[in-house]
Amino acid sequence: MKKDIQKVRNIGISAHIDSGKTTLTERILFYTHRIHAMHDVKGKDGVGATMDSMELEKERGITIASAATFCEWRNHEINIIDTPGHVDFTIEVERSLRVLDGAILVLCAVGGVQSQSITVDQQMKRYKVPCIAFINKCDRSGANPLRVVDQLREKLGHQAIAMQLPIGLEADFAGVVDLIAMKAVYFDGDNGERVRVENIPQQLMPAALSKRDELIDAASMFSDELTEAILEGQHAPDELILKAVRQGVLTRQLTPVFMGSAYKNKGVQPLLDAITDLLPCPLDIENYAMDMDNDQRPFVLVNDASMPLVALAFKIEEGSYGQLTYIRVYQGSLKKGDSIVNVRTGKKVNVGRVIRMHADQMEDIDRIAAGYIGALFGIECASGDTFVSSGLSLTLTSMHIPEPVISLAIFPANNKSQINVSKALARFTKEDPTFKAHVNDETGDTIISGMGELHLEVYLERMRREYQAEVSTSIPRVAYRETITQRAEFNHTHKKQTGGAGQFGRVAGYMEPAEDSDFVFENKVVGGAIPTQFISACEKGFKACLAKGPKMEFPVTGIKIVINDGASHAVDSSDMAFQAAARGAFLQGYPKAKPVIQEPIMKVVVETPTEFQGAVMGSLNQRRAMIVGCQDEGLFCAIEAQVPLAEMFGYSTVLRSLTQGQAQFTMEFFTYKQVPQSIAAELIKKAAEEKKHVA
Repeated sequence: MKKDIQKVRNIGISAHIDSGKTTLTERILFYTHRIHAMHDVKGKDGVGATMDSMELEKERGITIASAATFCEWRNHEINIIDTPGHVDFTIEVERSLRVLDGAILVLCAVGGVQSQSITVDQQMKRYKVPCIAFINKCDRSGANPLRVVDQLREKLGHQAIAMQLPIGLEADFAGVVDLIAMKAVYFDGDNGERVRVENIPQQLMPAALSKRDELIDAASMFSDELTEAILEGQHAPDELILKAVRQGVLTRQLTPVFMGSAYKNKGVQPLLDAITDLLPCPLDIENYAMDMDNDQRPFVLVNDASMPLVALAFKIEEGSYGQLTYIRVYQGSLKKGDSIVNVRTGKKVNVGRVIRMHADQMEDIDRIAAGYIGALFGIECASGDTFVSSGLSLTLTSMHIPEPVISLAIFPANNKSQINVSKALARFTKEDPTFKAHVNDETGDTIISGMGELHLEVYLERMRREYQAEVSTSIPRVAYRETITQRAEFNHTHKKQTGGAGQFGRVAGYMEPAEDSDFVFENKVVGGAIPTQFISACEKGFKACLAKGPKMEFPVTGIKIVINDGASHAVDSSDMAFQAAARGAFLQGYPKAKPVIQEPIMKVVVETPTEFQGAVMGSLNQRRAMIVGCQDEGLFCAIEAQVPLAEMFGYSTVLRSLTQGQAQFTMEFFTYKQVPQSIAAELIKKAAEEKKHVA
């Protein structure tokens, strides 16, 4: 049976924490008959939502890893990826959006556009993903979906347009008014599975007519036919309006907004209709690869199964049966037994099992055609690798990976745990590019770094559960850096005379702060004072000093080194000698350049009920925060501040106790800034004590 690619939708569901993404996916699966019973995210029945298949996800009622599934609605095949909302698991959203054609931005009718909604929206922009919005939780007290539509315009700059109006709100939320068909839609039955269409209640008619005019007005920008119909005073056919809205969605110039309550089973079926009517099929999206043979020129991919293969591995998971690689095919098709090439390594790989995923269950299939998402078993690759048919040298641009912001030192309890920890770390770092692990050369500690406290907590818990590794942790060390603040000259001669050939090299010049770069090396030596073959040795010598700064042994950044003079010896000069001379010159000039310690500053956004605003600001001020702004959003206010990372450990606990557990914060890296004098003195004192202790 030949599948119609125009009836395929690859969509993601993404939003702020607790907006109801997983509950919405659960309802979608129920109405499309993929599952026969619905479970709650924080399930009292102990089952948990279908898409939260990890034990931890069920316990905590949060999504940690994105999960893929597929379903059918109105003869359309919908591939869905449910993504986490916590900023700690940002990479899961990032990699999902990279391979999707469309997305549903879920917003809470009470909270509106929250900090993580903004992050998700930026990610959609980065990958140019067309989206529709769904305002969930219209049954909650304080729900105001029309205010959220305004916020979409003001905060995210979307040309948001309501496609529906709520019938009643909060406890009285009964259904929605469809502004295109101009009908009231109600959801009956135990699980809202029966859709009942009635006339619009009289009292809502004026509002519905005015909102419909706004909708047609916005849509007419994308259709000349519709504009003509309006100008001639004709009744605009529903199909024409939908076609125009779809055009606006595809160009990311229009965001249609739907409303409902996933938990109360209201408004989900019209959203499914909208997915099939408005979101793009794989043919609507232009995908490019970079041609490695023609200095990375963009190469347009054709969504055709008969063409040579181009596919992207966007996520990998280590399971009990080996590595599972999630893959999106952009061109050609991937069959069992095919031989394909990993562009990054240049190695040929044979395809064994080809499967499609339904959360954590698998179904074997023969092939994945262009435009589809599937998974492969037992293939060695990394997240973000491109696979092609042999003979092609195209690569798909990989994902934007944010830098980790928080670290912990971990100590295995015994030798068995030590072995299991290294297995766990090898797996987790391979699966999650934002989770990093390394051994600190100086202290010998194993350091894990991630996107937040919750991120690391989840991985530690998984080590204990999945690998039976007992580990203890200590407060992480903040990634301080050193830099210089003024220009300083250096002129150092390195000479050493031992039996046989000696060592000689003189390096002179100056160092100064570099604005936009970590390290700049400039050679201004004239007349061969330092022979050309030794210039790179000088650079190497200076570079070697950057890993541990002379002031506090933190990495040195933001430094420009210029060499303009030197001397060599016909016999005794060598690479080694000039490397040593450069090191000596660095140590000579560095103290004179007034070095300072810099610390990472985080952009922190706290969302709190207005009554706790003063207390939250006070708690941030105690943490050396610089408050940038505060916005009132109805019952909530969002406080944006720049806070040193060193002061943010354990903040989530403090914030919860201050606000009766109602506030939440998100944090991302912002910049490096100089540490205040008093803190620098403390750091120096602490380092001296540690050295004494080690000695």
